[in-house]
Amino acid sequence: MKTILIKNALIATLGEQNRLLKNHAILIEGGLIKKIAPQRSFKGKYTKVIDGSGKLAMPGFINAHMHFYSTFARGLGKAKPSRNFTEILENLWWRLDKQLTNPDSYYSAMIPLIDAVRKGATTIIDHHASPFSVKGSLKAIEKAVRETGLRASLCYELSDRDGKEITAAGLEENTEFIKYAAALDDNQIKAMFGLHASFTITDATLEEAAYRGHTLKAGFHIHTAESQSDQLYSEAHYKMRVVERLANFGILGPKSIAAHCVHINEKEMDILARTHTAVVHNPQSNANNGVGIADIVTMANRGVLVGLGTDAMTVNMLEEVRAGVWLQHLKHDPSQGFSEPVAALLTNNAEIANRQFKNVGVLKEGWCADIILLDYYPPTPLETDNFYGHLVFGLSQSAVDTTIAAGRILMENKKLKLDIDEEEISRKSAELAKKLWNRF
Repeated sequence: MKTILIKNALIATLGEQNRLLKNHAILIEGGLIKKIAPQRSFKGKYTKVIDGSGKLAMPGFINAHMHFYSTFARGLGKAKPSRNFTEILENLWWRLDKQLTNPDSYYSAMIPLIDAVRKGATTIIDHHASPFSVKGSLKAIEKAVRETGLRASLCYELSDRDGKEITAAGLEENTEFIKYAAALDDNQIKAMFGLHASFTITDATLEEAAYRGHTLKAGFHIHTAESQSDQLYSEAHYKMRVVERLANFGILGPKSIAAHCVHINEKEMDILARTHTAVVHNPQSNANNGVGIADIVTMANRGVLVGLGTDAMTVNMLEEVRAGVWLQHLKHDPSQGFSEPVAALLTNNAEIANRQFKNVGVLKEGWCADIILLDYYPPTPLETDNFYGHLVFGLSQSAVDTTIAAGRILMENKKLKLDIDEEEISRKSAELAKKLWNRF
């Protein structure tokens, strides 16, 4: 069996009790971490030896809320200027997603997946929409995920905004892909039941989605109170707040993700905590859309599990966590909001991912060999109790040198090891994007 030994790197295990290990090595076998021990104990012959001198080894990053399909919006200048979140949806995203074909969905996933390898993100929880090409869209994305060697949880964004026929197609795409992923049971592709947001889903559709999701034992992935308009709509039409409505339909729970939660109150936070629903914070997207800053400090204090996502603004989790820290300081004061975004990335995202995947996000014997090496010579003492500070102010400015997922080397010495032609993929993507822009 192929073995990989990583030696001479400083190792950060992460997990509930992060350990910084010096003079240790990591042995990978069969896609798993076979052994972590003092370097002197490794004396055998190995298929591959990676010299981690001048580098820090840590688990691959997890992105807990992403939209691969947004790739084709890059450089698109045809959308009208938008003054609020509703206009952003109407002028850009709901026009773009209507034009996506399954080949578009494949290529728009390939581009950020390749970039994720470069940025050290090895597990991604995605949320997809292509209302006029619903059927087979998730398998098109799955193909891209498998070709890049990463892990992903996929779902289709169910909504009533495009009519009953497309609603029915969204219900079926989620249902069939959840069944398909469950039958595979391969720890690379997982599925959730995707929902757009409370304000675009009727009671009848929410009830049917809840029935199907629970029957399939799946979690739900839904945008939640991203903008104040979501709350205003819910209160006007349903006489309750968004989180209360989702709770009433059984959408919340330990397998579910409520993305954003910018405009929730403390009562809603308590519901999320009580139901063990994960919240995923997306600070850069929220700032870009002008919807506000989620109060993840109060959420954490009230027992809500808060993870970190990029909402397609980037695949660089180190960029996202820094934005999260700055914005929490802005919302509160500089004495608060430092540890919460960092814990969301380093600890909570692993807990969220392990509700679907098995043994990811921690360097531990028997766990998945999802490992990255970052260039880093610590200029000050680096210990367990100041690791967060080194991550935000030092490691975040370092380059990812090597990315390994499930024991497969995807990048080494900053060079991709994938069996794909990146130049040709980018060329084809640009060709398809141009055609989509002409339809926009």
